[in-house]
Amino acid sequence: MDDKKLITGQECMEQYEQMTQSGWTRRRILKTLGVAGVFAATSGSLLSPARALAAGASEPAVGKPGGKIRVASLSSSTADTLDPAKGALSTDYTRQYMVYNGLTKFDEHLVPHLELAESIEDKGATTWTITLRKDVTFHNGQPLTAKDVVFSLNRHKDPAVASKVMGLAKQMTSITATGKHEVTIVLDGPNAELPSIFAISHMLIVPDGTTDFSKGIGTGPFKVKNFVPGMSTVVVKNESYWKPGLPYLDEIELFAIPDEPSRVNALLAGEVHVINEVNPRSTKRIEQSQGHHYVNAPSGNYTNLIIRQDIMPGKNAEFTEAMKLLLDREQVKKSIFQDFAVVGNDTPIAPSARYFNQELPQTTFDPDKAKSLLQKAGLANAKIPVVASSAATGSVDMAVLLQQSAAKAGLKIDVQVKPADGYWSNHWAKHPLSFGNINPRPNADIIFSQFFATHASWNESHWGNSQFDKLLVDARKETDDGKRNAMYCEMQTLVHDHCGIGIPVFISNIDGVDSRIKGYGTNPLGGFMGYMFAEKVWMDA
Repeated sequence: MDDKKLITGQECMEQYEQMTQSGWTRRRILKTLGVAGVFAATSGSLLSPARALAAGASEPAVGKPGGKIRVASLSSSTADTLDPAKGALSTDYTRQYMVYNGLTKFDEHLVPHLELAESIEDKGATTWTITLRKDVTFHNGQPLTAKDVVFSLNRHKDPAVASKVMGLAKQMTSITATGKHEVTIVLDGPNAELPSIFAISHMLIVPDGTTDFSKGIGTGPFKVKNFVPGMSTVVVKNESYWKPGLPYLDEIELFAIPDEPSRVNALLAGEVHVINEVNPRSTKRIEQSQGHHYVNAPSGNYTNLIIRQDIMPGKNAEFTEAMKLLLDREQVKKSIFQDFAVVGNDTPIAPSARYFNQELPQTTFDPDKAKSLLQKAGLANAKIPVVASSAATGSVDMAVLLQQSAAKAGLKIDVQVKPADGYWSNHWAKHPLSFGNINPRPNADIIFSQFFATHASWNESHWGNSQFDKLLVDARKETDDGKRNAMYCEMQTLVHDHCGIGIPVFISNIDGVDSRIKGYGTNPLGGFMGYMFAEKVWMDA
């Protein structure tokens, strides 16, 4: 592209979306669009005014208005909630994205775009200034103001609220309204990924002073018509939604069918239009049914082999390396997950995610090398227990496959299957070798901070690395996307080479969909298009 050519905002938007969908980095996009100079003149935040040219624009409506659909999730309980701070299940997240908006919103690559925020600027990634859109009203007709944002964010820091993201919110030492539509946030230390945190479901914006969340008053595409925890949620179109032409649907009913075969049967019988958490073995039934299809959504979800690094035999680096070499990744992908997975490389960053290290050599199945390493470790012909459970998706089958692979290297694996009930509190990461299952996180900082930092409460393998810890802190301070990418790539190398976590595959989310539903795509954050399908789909009856 000739960077001297003037382009319209709409042309910029279209080109930006094409580049984003192709996985381009933000800096490369801005340079190509000829606005890198504008970016350089700003603070360099993830969503600076240069970025706002694209991200702040509304996408043109392309769907057909009208229609009512029924959606079946896998779980519900009497603890179901419309309070974003307390969302705990995929059904909660889906319900909350229907009725609320966030300051930012993830796209299909988990890149945050401006949503209720008109612009976000920072100074050294520590002081953040958010300018809000001025054309937004809540479902009760009240306009969105800075007070609503201050209240929504501050309540996560109140222990009485019991917010699920209280730990993330603690970094915001000061949240103040510095204008009717301006909020200033001061962090206790730099964090260039703050816009990603704003996009998670728990951070959705509610009206100032809200204590009763049963009505679900938000600024989102749908209004709550009826909500019965543990039973169902019915939402209807918000006719005053601030995004022109959206949403398309008139009504959505969301409820749960816990049993997977029953969910599939309901879909094929026409009783529901969308379901989530389809077992790979059910995809053939859906595929063979007229009028239905399944959606394969690659995700950051993984089941991992945990090799404790603070006790034997994991304290021996050669043993740890050998166990990773004994993970037959292609076989796990094919036999256990029916190819509804992508091969992993012993780091938690999925190939579809931002900052994925493409240069990292792929660990492959090599029982001969593993045998040699086990001999050096003095563990040839040893008998090692490995704990698994149906609570960790696919882990029992993976343990059996590992047992067969290890036999080729002379290692005897004793598979110990524990009940799902109580597994996470009684067995997860409490044995020399066990399995875990980690749901997708929205960015590299969060997953590294929660599961790999030396003092993280969920440091599964009890791995400690001072170089990794320093890079983690330094990456938060770095506002240059390219430099931060290099740091995250180096951190992945450290995890790959030294940590006691084996990640053979990333497991896809599979949704079942009535073929009359259009606009249904994927998002690596989770099923139901990262829980955000409601605003985007329409019924083509």
